[in-house]
Amino acid sequence: MRFAMHFAITEDRLNREVEDREIVRMLNERTIEVSLPNRMGYERIAMDCSASFARIVGFASERVEDLKTAVAEACLNAIEHGNRGRPDTRVLVTMNFNDDFFSVSVMDEGNGIAELPEEPNIEQVVEKLEPPKGLGIYLIKQLVDQVEFNDMTKGGHAVRMLIKLTSQQSSSD
Repeated sequence: MRFAMHFAITEDRLNREVEDREIVRMLNERTIEVSLPNRMGYERIAMDCSASFARIVGFASERVEDLKTAVAEACLNAIEHGNRGRPDTRVLVTMNFNDDFFSVSVMDEGNGIAELPEEPNIEQVVEKLEPPKGLGIYLIKQLVDQVEFNDMTKGGHAVRMLIKLTSQQSSSD
């Protein structure tokens, strides 16, 4: 079953890719799959799709923003590091909503992360005194409720993220 969705992406190439291929599929009422070419910029499709889906199921706006950033970072890591920029590979993003949790799996065709980078010194990174190595993983860990790296599948590597419908702060207020 094909899931039609409008994406707010301005580049003509991205628009043609969305129109020409079955990139987004609704597997059932609670699961959406996004298959992306391994090119920078396409992470915005997964980011917009996850945000739209999260809003439909009732996510608080601050949690939608957390989700968008985490999905984008995981997709960028998959494109750049997992698939090593190879144009013949794809990134598969599967989103599922169940009760008050939203799970996202970002799968690439790589071998996983040999060693998770150390937590970056944010002040040093902001001041450009250190390279932003590991910043994406750090952001993902800060923004989601649970994350698993190096989950190997038969097709490659997956990062699995779980995010609650509302943040613990807003639910305790």
